[in-house]
Amino acid sequence: MIPAPERSVERDAALDALLPNVPFDGWTWRALRQGLAAAGAPPDDAELLFPGGATDMIEAFLDLADRRMEEGAATLEESRVSRRVRAVIALRLAQNRPHKEAIRRAVAVLALPRNARLAARCTARTVDSIWHAAGDTSTDFSWYTKRAILSAIFTATMLFWLNDASEDDSATLAFLDRRLADLRRPARLRQRASSVLQRFRRAA
Repeated sequence: MIPAPERSVERDAALDALLPNVPFDGWTWRALRQGLAAAGAPPDDAELLFPGGATDMIEAFLDLADRRMEEGAATLEESRVSRRVRAVIALRLAQNRPHKEAIRRAVAVLALPRNARLAARCTARTVDSIWHAAGDTSTDFSWYTKRAILSAIFTATMLFWLNDASEDDSATLAFLDRRLADLRRPARLRQRASSVLQRFRRAA
């Protein structure tokens, strides 16, 4: 289990206030201060809430998205794990549709070489949340294998989604269905998962 970043009601509220400003000012102190001011909180609290700056804000935001995804998944009616995985990812996309530009900017920050370890950690944490929300309880070696596989699928799906202009994410969901079909092709799956498995272990 990968440790979560610091969590608090104040940080969650600050992230919600920050998000509308990210498309214009990026993951910056300026965007956060403006958000805090608009929410009636002291702008000077920005550095106290997220002392690590942009990467601190992004990791906290992705963790908040993970938690909200798991909360929302509790109402899903799908019973089979494979179908729940698809439903959970679809829920994640729907929940974050209003924040697509903020996520695009977050991806750009995480793509920087110096943030590679953070990016792997955030992805691994999200994938673990997806499997947990889908009802997977494995604890053996398949725990790593399945998460490495889904890490590749989820990353590819998110990159596709960032360029999907459809309002209902229909093109992205079709792309996701094609990728999830790989789950029924074990040999091909293991080959594709080999590289991400090593990255997942380093992040854990």
